[in-house]
Amino acid sequence: MPTGDETAQAVAGYFGGGEDGTNDISRIDKITFSADTKSTLSATLSSARRDLAGFANSGVAGYFGGGINGGSKSNIDKITFPADTKTTLSATLTSARRGPRGVANSGVAGYIGGGHDGTNFLSGIDKITFADDSKSTLSATLISGRQEVGNMANSGVAGYFGGGFAASGAISGIDKLTFSTEAVSTLSATLTTARYHLAGMANSGTAGYFAGGANTDATTFFSGIDKITFSSDSKSTLSATLTSARFATGAMANSGVAGYVAGGANSSGNFSNIDKITFADDSKSTLSATLTTVCQQMAGFADSGTL
Repeated sequence: MPTGDETAQAVAGYFGGGEDGTNDISRIDKITFSADTKSTLSATLSSARRDLAGFANSGVAGYFGGGINGGSKSNIDKITFPADTKTTLSATLTSARRGPRGVANSGVAGYIGGGHDGTNFLSGIDKITFADDSKSTLSATLISGRQEVGNMANSGVAGYFGGGFAASGAISGIDKLTFSTEAVSTLSATLTTARYHLAGMANSGTAGYFAGGANTDATTFFSGIDKITFSSDSKSTLSATLTSARFATGAMANSGVAGYVAGGANSSGNFSNIDKITFADDSKSTLSATLTTVCQQMAGFADSGTL
């Protein structure tokens, strides 16, 4: 039983699915935070897929939902911590979709928003209640249908969906889902440039980050990192940048310590390197560990521990 003086022990971040330039992937790589080392789980996704959503109930389990491989997917896989075993929920997304993204109010629920069902850009938001892994659908929606947004959350407060690809092309707006009311609003702050397939991760309680991405026709790739300070929902841009301009990366964070942006692609091909943004000074370094293979369009989440 907690005595009141424990601290959460961050464990690891996970990158699942994606594609290596030839094949879609079911593999899940794990970055152990204590040493920034990479291992690969024996558990895999229920099917190889790319362009999927990820979110976590820190200290308990992480979830991968949706994606595409020979058609869009609606199923949701669950990785239970610390054994890293995989099960598949009986609940599914409201519709099969590629390009959805997830945010989580850890301890309460995860939310999967947006995507594309093969015909339409989607604005709906599905909710997975962690207590019983049931699915419901919010009455609130994203301000517009879109896929491949950046996703991050200030756990206990709000989730953010930034940028993405809509019928009009890449966008710069940032939607905010307030967890207490499950209402969606749009920030007055916007991304520095309109972009899609960007990374998102958060230092919960302090700030969130949106990194990389591409313009509408994927002829220009970005390395810049925008920062949303949660107390004011204001935007600034870091002097640090990703090692290379890229889109379709995966991202996750060890809240309170650092965020990680992995893989991705640009006109030169796919990447396997992992950049680390240290939250104390917003500096960028690159891990010696890499993904198992070059990979783009994967999803990420983290087990940052629990009391």
